[in-house]
Amino acid sequence: MYKAFFGLSDNPFSIAPNPHYLFLSDRHREALAHLTYGLGETGGFVLLTGEVGTGKTTVSRCLLNQLPENTDTAFILNPSLTELELLATLCDELGIVYEKDPSLKQLTDLLSQFLLSNHEKGRNTVLIIDEAQHLRAEVLEQLRLLTNLETDTKKLLQVILIGQPELQQLLRRQELRQLAQRITARYHLLPLTPEEVSLYVQHRLQVAGRHEPLFNSGSIKALHKFSGGIPRLINLLCERALMASYAQSKVPIDRKMVNSAASEVLGEDVKQANYLLPVAAVSAIALTGVIAFTLLSGSKVTDTMNQGEHSPAEQVQTSSSELAKPVSPTSSGQRVLQAAIEQSREIDTAYASILGLWGKVPYLGLSACQSAHQQGLSCFQQQGNWNSLIRLNFPAVVYLIDGQQQAFYGTVVSRHGEQLLLQLNEQQLWVDRAWFTRHFSGTFEILWQAPEGQPREIGQGASAEQIQWLENSLAKIDNTAPRLVDSFDAQLEGKLMRFQREHGLRADAIAGSQTLVQLNLYLSAQGPRLVEAKRNY
Repeated sequence: MYKAFFGLSDNPFSIAPNPHYLFLSDRHREALAHLTYGLGETGGFVLLTGEVGTGKTTVSRCLLNQLPENTDTAFILNPSLTELELLATLCDELGIVYEKDPSLKQLTDLLSQFLLSNHEKGRNTVLIIDEAQHLRAEVLEQLRLLTNLETDTKKLLQVILIGQPELQQLLRRQELRQLAQRITARYHLLPLTPEEVSLYVQHRLQVAGRHEPLFNSGSIKALHKFSGGIPRLINLLCERALMASYAQSKVPIDRKMVNSAASEVLGEDVKQANYLLPVAAVSAIALTGVIAFTLLSGSKVTDTMNQGEHSPAEQVQTSSSELAKPVSPTSSGQRVLQAAIEQSREIDTAYASILGLWGKVPYLGLSACQSAHQQGLSCFQQQGNWNSLIRLNFPAVVYLIDGQQQAFYGTVVSRHGEQLLLQLNEQQLWVDRAWFTRHFSGTFEILWQAPEGQPREIGQGASAEQIQWLENSLAKIDNTAPRLVDSFDAQLEGKLMRFQREHGLRADAIAGSQTLVQLNLYLSAQGPRLVEAKRNY
């Protein structure tokens, strides 16, 4: 009813999927690149996670459009299945005929025959499972067994798992460690930044026929505040705000209209809405003054104080008069912690902190990774645990989960033994390993300075110079003397495969792009470190 009023030819904010309204943010493009790379690596599993409504389906559809024509694709949209039901559904999707009430073995044999036949015909087979966080562990293990079918160079079935963040936790279970090691690419899709929200809204309006701005800057900030950058919620809020604007015959749409829309759509109390400072301001606060305190188990704090030893927070205090005295985990300390968590719901704040550690700043209108790239740095996202983070020894933006399973973000700044200095917004806190492990989601991102002129891969056909570089690099990481080599011999191959297995990479004895990134992270001498002493490889 309002289309003529706004000069629109269509409803721009329908939540129904429409390829004409496709909008790929920088993060969506990064996710697409990761998944495309993973499939290109001929591995078994590719993983895409993200909160509800962040655009995982959008990325998967773009990926499908980029698959070669010689690809047979199977979709499973309801993964709450038993092993037998999963294989039967996969057969249905691929057009494989089977008898009534088949056994698990019969279905497995039929699928194996199909995959081998497809390979002989030069065809690829890809299985996509949406809402994969609902998969049972035994079903995932059945999938892993199915991907055991392979040639010397590739898996005959490639699986794309798409799900909410709980999927990451599921794959960390001990009984699924073999499957987790077969994931060749993974990406956690984040919500849109405020700048991307503005671009997203304007894009959809333009597709619907309106090229003049309709939402002012205040309304965009409010949209980001209430939607959290999630496209599906942005659509709902914008739709309701358009109706309010039409009813009042008033343009542009302002913050009050979005506040009203949020009250109706989300039930939000907007009277005390408190907008975050711009990223640059947060960065300045984080760099000019912080508060540090110790968050350890009660017994450990007591022991430390009784012995008269200095805690890491006290050591920090001696280097800066601006730091407050450390406090034990009393109710007061917990209140400070909870307040810091509540102020750390936006990942851009953590990115501002890590850029500051490198002596860089966020650029207005650019994402954090774009800002880093403009200043000669690269972003690298990885899945891992405490040991993965410590081994790399780089400051990192970490994805954390509070007691209510809500996401928050911090920057790991430094390490002292079994403690990490964690920055949450403008606060710095010493946290112990147990606390960090309990709240860490498994995803972290680091900044690093990539070397110039790096080859795409180093394998059997590489030059003698590249092979010697690989030997030297692995020896340095192993803290051993390098050999003089002129060929990719069995010993070098063994060392490379061991390195790949240790880092959850495909152990194919080829130093591809992911392996080379991991190697260079260890070898890099540029930038800040968690521990500035000699690195322990």
